[in-house]
Amino acid sequence: MTSPASQHQKLLILDFGSQFTQLIARRARENRVYSEVHPCTLSLDAIRAFAPDGIILSGGPDSVYDADSPQMDLGVFDVGVPILGICYGMQLVAHHLGGKVTAAAEREYGRAEIDVEGPSVLFDGLGTRETVWMSHGDHVSQPPPGFRQVASSKNAPIVAMEDRSRRIYCIQFHPEVSHTPHGGDILRNFLHACGFDGDWLMSSYLGEAVAEIRQRVGKRRVLCALSGGVDSSVVTALVKRAVGDQLTALFVDNGLLRQGEVEQVKHSLRDGLGLPIQVVDARRDFLGELAGVKDPERKRKIIGRVFIEVFEREAAQLEAVEFLAQGTLYPDVIESESVKGPSAVIKSHHNVGGLPERLGFELIEPLRFLFKDEVRQLGRELGLPEELIRRHPFPGPGLAVRILGDVTEERVAILQKADSIFIDELKDSGQYDVVSQAGAVLLPVRSVGVMGDERTYEQVVALRCVNTDDFMTADWSRLPYELLARVSNRIVNEVKGVNRVVFDVTSKPPGTIEWE
Repeated sequence: MTSPASQHQKLLILDFGSQFTQLIARRARENRVYSEVHPCTLSLDAIRAFAPDGIILSGGPDSVYDADSPQMDLGVFDVGVPILGICYGMQLVAHHLGGKVTAAAEREYGRAEIDVEGPSVLFDGLGTRETVWMSHGDHVSQPPPGFRQVASSKNAPIVAMEDRSRRIYCIQFHPEVSHTPHGGDILRNFLHACGFDGDWLMSSYLGEAVAEIRQRVGKRRVLCALSGGVDSSVVTALVKRAVGDQLTALFVDNGLLRQGEVEQVKHSLRDGLGLPIQVVDARRDFLGELAGVKDPERKRKIIGRVFIEVFEREAAQLEAVEFLAQGTLYPDVIESESVKGPSAVIKSHHNVGGLPERLGFELIEPLRFLFKDEVRQLGRELGLPEELIRRHPFPGPGLAVRILGDVTEERVAILQKADSIFIDELKDSGQYDVVSQAGAVLLPVRSVGVMGDERTYEQVVALRCVNTDDFMTADWSRLPYELLARVSNRIVNEVKGVNRVVFDVTSKPPGTIEWE
């Protein structure tokens, strides 16, 4: 799937290394503005070819004075569209346009109060005092010629500055994070200054995606990688609408699925929606390759490779399959590759990081420019049932990345049962649709316990449950103690081999949602 940029107004985000960069794109999408993140090293020719209607320079952990600090083509200032510099982006503007950047006495991190001074494009409609989220070591001590200071704080003399004639706006804090209460308003004010009219809609994207898939595939056949989750189900329904009977969906039982997953998928998708699904039993393939492997990156790479090998093997038995459709999302690509800029690679995704050099198929990835909630919107446009659309995300590598250490058939069975108890209790208590993602994790440690007046030395299960709007950041869910007690009691009593249950209270960042 090619970028939909040519069909919509576009916001270009140049990434200078901030872990929040993708949130900027997400916030723009919430305002129906199509946005893409590209490395700060993107050439000026490529920027002009992208033809953005606005440009945002992201934050980053470096100092503009570092010898290897990330830079950009200074021709960006002459592209002729509004520019917003955030944190490092603001310092970069000041540094290159004649201002002064000074090292602060100590790094400022966390909430801060700022004073808004006089009329401002960015702060239009807001109060004279705002709470914002800071994360910086340097600050702008003197604005460049033509810029006017519009906000200050106790620790930074120039928290925001604007050059209205050149339409360049800068802020030292992060408006994209939820810790800046009116950050969304500030970003909307910038988008309004760019002239965006909100033409990014899933209803229009559906038609565009169907037309592109149909044109690319022609009369050839497509194989779809189906996991039963939201992403792959939406891809299957989308490709089915585009090419009809030319699609075959393979659901691979890799031995790492949740308890009862195979039967549930067959019932809801094949029997309920009439999608053309073939179930492949490949449990031995995956568990055999994972034997003795403990490193999470190796697990993901192996699973990605074996998935492709299974598809190649099964496709050989079908008639002239040339395309493979899969549910890669934009965050998958961002977290797996450093080509989007200096942002650190957090982890590889099996869809992205595990593909061999010789794939054997042409890839169709119609969701690779979408965020998770956009995929859910697309699913509704396709008429998928709400029960399926609201289903919690499940990692592509399955329980392999929720089993820390060795992945064995026995350990999979233990985790399947513990996870099933957790999910069932969440649903029975009404919490399943309140939280965003939940699952159990099997730890590579044992603990001493007492059961039936006898000493036990068994395994430990961790419960992970988070709330999030975008899955780029997440907070741990404050589940009722009574619910946690029921889950813990049931797991210890019903899952043989487990004598202790713990609850993960780590947010993202600093943790990730999955443990591996």
